[in-house]
Amino acid sequence: MNLEPLALIHVHPLLRQWDRPTRSDWANVLATYPLFAGVSRRRLRKLANKATFAEFAPGETIIFAGDRDQSLYIVLGGDVKAVSTLARRVLGSGDYFGEVAMIDGRPRSATVVAISYAHVMKLPAPSVMKLARRHAGMTLNIVGDLTARLRHLETQAAARAA
Repeated sequence: MNLEPLALIHVHPLLRQWDRPTRSDWANVLATYPLFAGVSRRRLRKLANKATFAEFAPGETIIFAGDRDQSLYIVLGGDVKAVSTLARRVLGSGDYFGEVAMIDGRPRSATVVAISYAHVMKLPAPSVMKLARRHAGMTLNIVGDLTARLRHLETQAAARAA
């Protein structure tokens, strides 16, 4: 299991237990991910306060295509695979998934399965969307990632047609 995010946590031994990261600790982890570049630690603490966490064993399904949940998931450690009818992609620490359903409010378009032991943070859509509305950089990061995937799919489709 990748414990890299937890290695970033600054431990205050007299104030809390070492195995219980605070929302400040998680805000510091989120701040290292490109998606949240430029977002203040204060806003990331508020976001982390709304987060839930889960661990998955290899082969376990994290979300199913067709699910109605609109949360955004951040991969904190391990690797996961997103599989849709059009594409497959592997995601690791710092990557995210669920942004399409979060943005359009429709059911999930892909199933996401853990490849290795994976630790994920689940963020509620309203909290993420509120933050994205306040931080254009975050919105542009999401749009940039979606655009890159769209171009990749177009290239694949053109190669199959040729």
